[in-house]
Amino acid sequence: MDQKNLVIVESPAKAKTIKKYLGNNFEVLASYGHVRDLVPKEGAVDPKHKFAMRYQILEKNEKHVQAIARALKKAGALYLATDPDREGEAISWHLTELLKDFNALDGKDVHRVVFYEITKNAIREAIQQPREISVDLVNAQQARRALDYLVGFNLSPLLWKKAGLPGASAGRVQSPALRLICEREEEISKFVAREYWTIDADAQKAAQTVPSRLIEYGGEKVEQFTVTNEAQANDVRAGIEKAAGGLLSVASIDRKQRKRNPAPPFTTSTLQQEAARKLGFGAQRTMRTAQQLYEGVDFGEGAVGLITYMRTDSVNLANEAITEIRQVIEKMYGRDSVPEAPRVYKTKSKNAQEAHEAIRPTSASITPERLEGKIDPEQLKLYSLIWKRAVASQMEPAVYDTVAVDLVPGKSAKREGAAAVLRANGSTLVKPGYIAVYKEGLDDVADDDNDRILPPLQVGDELKLLEVRPEQHFTEPPPRYSEASLVKALEEYGIGRPSTYASIIQTLTNKKYAELLNKRFFPTDLGKLVNKFLTRNFEHYVNYGFTAKMEDDLDEIADGREQWVPVLDKFWKDFKHQVDFVDKSVTREDVSEARELGKDPVTGKPISVRYGKYGPFVQMGTKDDEEKPKFASLRPHQRMDSIVLADALELFKLPRTLGHMPDGKPIRVAIGRFGPYVQYGDKKYASIKDDDPYTVELPRAMELIQAKEELDANRIILDFPEAGIQVLNGRYGPYITDRVKNAKIPKEREPKTLTLDECKELLAAAPVRRGRFGMKKAAAKTVAAPAAEAKEKPLKAAAKTATKPAAKKTATAKAPTKKAPARKAKAAPAKSAKSKKPGK
Repeated sequence: MDQKNLVIVESPAKAKTIKKYLGNNFEVLASYGHVRDLVPKEGAVDPKHKFAMRYQILEKNEKHVQAIARALKKAGALYLATDPDREGEAISWHLTELLKDFNALDGKDVHRVVFYEITKNAIREAIQQPREISVDLVNAQQARRALDYLVGFNLSPLLWKKAGLPGASAGRVQSPALRLICEREEEISKFVAREYWTIDADAQKAAQTVPSRLIEYGGEKVEQFTVTNEAQANDVRAGIEKAAGGLLSVASIDRKQRKRNPAPPFTTSTLQQEAARKLGFGAQRTMRTAQQLYEGVDFGEGAVGLITYMRTDSVNLANEAITEIRQVIEKMYGRDSVPEAPRVYKTKSKNAQEAHEAIRPTSASITPERLEGKIDPEQLKLYSLIWKRAVASQMEPAVYDTVAVDLVPGKSAKREGAAAVLRANGSTLVKPGYIAVYKEGLDDVADDDNDRILPPLQVGDELKLLEVRPEQHFTEPPPRYSEASLVKALEEYGIGRPSTYASIIQTLTNKKYAELLNKRFFPTDLGKLVNKFLTRNFEHYVNYGFTAKMEDDLDEIADGREQWVPVLDKFWKDFKHQVDFVDKSVTREDVSEARELGKDPVTGKPISVRYGKYGPFVQMGTKDDEEKPKFASLRPHQRMDSIVLADALELFKLPRTLGHMPDGKPIRVAIGRFGPYVQYGDKKYASIKDDDPYTVELPRAMELIQAKEELDANRIILDFPEAGIQVLNGRYGPYITDRVKNAKIPKEREPKTLTLDECKELLAAAPVRRGRFGMKKAAAKTVAAPAAEAKEKPLKAAAKTATKPAAKKTATAKAPTKKAPARKAKAAPAKSAKSKKPGK
């Protein structure tokens, strides 16, 4: 019997969908995303040795790699079908490197296959047209990863050391994005509102009201700040009313027909923006749902990929897709809705992948109505948005009849010499075109396309003046970024790429550099401090132009026009010099954002606001005083740059003593690292969640204490204080703990009957809890720069590299000579980086 071919994709959902299209000769397995990454410690990227990179297998995916290796040994060929972008290319390469370590590639043909939609035709066509792994794409991704590592592992420690911000981090892309949010906040704080007035008038013709606005007065054009106070506005109103004598006359009529063309189909950025506006989806939620639609959804016909690949900056559509969309438009909306020629859109993004497609339905014939009640409501909402946008993009424009009527006060219909000119605008949708399907949303912009139908009017017609209405306005500061407008700004500045927008936003909120309030980004005190430190000391590297230039360089590497090591080298020399300079010359006092608020009226000691290990706080006194300074944390709504002395003095009212327990222990209210609490014994605490610690009184505190005592009584099953061991009720049932290890309790044992010796025995047999990142400290693989360059300085570690074949003879990558697995070794064997032969 012939051996099966093994196909590797990134997710099990995708594997399930693809399997049904390939038949029995193919086995489809998932890598479950990335299979290895840089070791999470210093030295993972070595600039001294051509930026050699030390990788290790991700523990969470090790079992999946082993399963792939076992399956491959029985298979005839390996088809790598990871996502069609740099990241997907890198995953395929990393996987092949690991499979070599498992000795699973010996004698196997290796193919890279790429498709942008999970449909029968696309999958089969990709399998029939394989290629080799693109070394350029892999090296572009390696360069990106190395850049991110070098920036993070050099700037983050400086933030801890110089700015006193333990746990803070800086990133090549996240830091310019944070700068955008902080600079917008500064604009808002410095903004000074200006007063201005508009003058509107209501007239009447044939029982219909005609609203108008003043555009000229006294022979001068009316601008935004022509009328700036109430007195002026009243003078203008009086002037119009006096000249009108109760009438307005039609001086001129301008009729036009206006066409509005549809927006292009979605890119990653525009999908995230529109899903935020229309559906209220965050970027992460949008991408997660789009991934599900791409990988395959079962709506009664088995799993089917409903949309094309969702990480793209192209607005192109395939010719076959356009043909099908035009057929659907004609069938559903009539032939008049189909333009004579298909619409062609050009991508504005400088480095857009034109070979890619925009996000569209894999089949326009699968209408949202067909899916109602058959797929998840969230998936249906996003699919409907994508389907409507793609279909609308190939439809006729919307056509409006517009009319602008200029009115002058009094019976004269002449504009010349008139005391004032008021304009009435009307608009009528005469041909809906694409609007019958879809209308694009806008950020922070009023929609002016609502129909306003004016009565039939002719030059010289007289209208009854009903009222002249002055209205006061004030200019408004620029709006804070929403998720949609932030994604748009990131794209416009060239910060990041389609696949990174969602993760940038998630990082900013997860790191607590910014928070989303009412769907708008507010920088936190921590975010402002990090941004100030970086913009003062590393302005060049958080500059929008520099960040965009680095993205361009990565694109050049991906296209084979640049080599990745020289690009990294050029960046690293200047960057390392600046890091060393800041480390030597900048002190913590230089970057401290401490601000004195005034003096304590009782003690005369200075009161300042600062940022510390656990967040912003106020301090009474200095470190040089004989008496230790007092500290108090800021409340959640308070900000370092706006708090005043009176607010700070209130904060020092904590801790408060409310009373005493029956045993004489004081009951105090205070705020700690994890929030406000009531202390009612030496080590007894009850959290305060919904009450204000500054106003809570003794009866309420006693309620909290009683609730905590009851909770503890129910949680602790057994307590062996002499051994530091407890049997507790946990989230997933009873367990034993000594604060270092947790042990499961055998199902047949009653927790209450356990003895101390039994607890010790079960704890001794329990595994040690995993550390951060959930990674084993296993052997790391070192990957050097391209082998031809690495000859100059041999690595003192096992060297792996992505090398470009000299010529494309076939689409098959041959396996290299057998080598022992290095996956678990404590140190990689000494070996120099040598050039591989073409095709090896």
